[in-house]
Amino acid sequence: MKRFLKITMIVCLLSSLLLANETIKAMKVPGNVSDISPTSKAWLSATYQNVILYPQTTIKTNDRDANELNINNGAKKVRVKAIYDGKNISFLIKWKDSTQSIQDTYSSTVYADGFAMQFPVEYKNVDRLPYIGMGSKGRAVIIHLQKATGDIYEPNGGDDVYYQINEDNQNVFEEELQKYIDEVKSRAINDYQRVFISEGFRSMTQIKDNSTIGKMQMIYKNGYWRGSLSRPLKAEYLNLNSSVFPIAFAVWDGDKKNRAGLKLLSSWIKVNLVGKSGENKIAIDLNSEVKGDVVNGAKIAQNNCTACHRYKDIDMAPDYMAPNLTNIGGYATTEYLMESIIDPNAVIVPGYNRNAHKNFYWYELDEDGVRTSIMPSYDWLDKKSREDLVAFLKTLKAEVK
Repeated sequence: MKRFLKITMIVCLLSSLLLANETIKAMKVPGNVSDISPTSKAWLSATYQNVILYPQTTIKTNDRDANELNINNGAKKVRVKAIYDGKNISFLIKWKDSTQSIQDTYSSTVYADGFAMQFPVEYKNVDRLPYIGMGSKGRAVIIHLQKATGDIYEPNGGDDVYYQINEDNQNVFEEELQKYIDEVKSRAINDYQRVFISEGFRSMTQIKDNSTIGKMQMIYKNGYWRGSLSRPLKAEYLNLNSSVFPIAFAVWDGDKKNRAGLKLLSSWIKVNLVGKSGENKIAIDLNSEVKGDVVNGAKIAQNNCTACHRYKDIDMAPDYMAPNLTNIGGYATTEYLMESIIDPNAVIVPGYNRNAHKNFYWYELDEDGVRTSIMPSYDWLDKKSREDLVAFLKTLKAEVK
């Protein structure tokens, strides 16, 4: 049994290395890339790189149907290109999706396909990169989000709700009614794209002052989505004018009721502006080789983690006791995992689900109202044991389907 476990762990580790995310090489091109579509010929200047997205399993949702639809999700390989013109940068992401899901109504059961690209505001120190998904306190992220939507009827910035009134409730008929219907249609928005800044759970705020702008587009053809983002290299909240910087990707499958935290996402991936000089710590350390004894790390996890955390086939802990670690090795960096072991208070995941027992809060409030993690620090583990544990945690990831 021990020999089988060791062989299994080695296979998992080798598989994870073979599927490691590549550095995205952004090629410099002439002209202006601030507003190019997914079908632009400018993309011929760049080569696709592989990026692996993993099912986000940290927090279980309250939607039973969605949970069942996503229970056997595997990881997904997407293809990414990047180009820049010196002032602007554009990304193209392509992923397979057998169903085109468009959200064209306000419904609790209809959801949209979509994608997001995320950037850390500060990225000089790889040890202090934000938590993937929402950022973390003092470590903000900028998130560009695009959804596939139909016509959306709303005041659309005009503060006029008159054209939101259902046509059946209008006291107009025939030509006047048709005029009203035509006016409503002309006011519709069918392009859902947003820019957010976030420093942790419950802090995500939409940026509406045009200080951080971007142009996103989505096109569906032959079972594949292609989505693009064009934005300035340097804006008020974010400066990407560096030789290397990190990015993270996420996609949602509306057919599987994906929304919010129910998605596929990557870890931080390096972007290299080809031809731009200069080095930084991110270029050297991000996605570096994991050191440690995976088999010994599995034993340490068995002895110290399984009372609270679930992962893969280890399900001794109650379902809502603590974050599920099943895919933590896919979307968490080595540095984040090490920090979580030593300083669990660095990132507080709220996690409480109304279906859970009241004793299963993941944090408590101190006398100043500051959230502190229920998880104790494991800084008492020696350096080798911590490295072995992280090496094992990095193998916790779904296989690509």
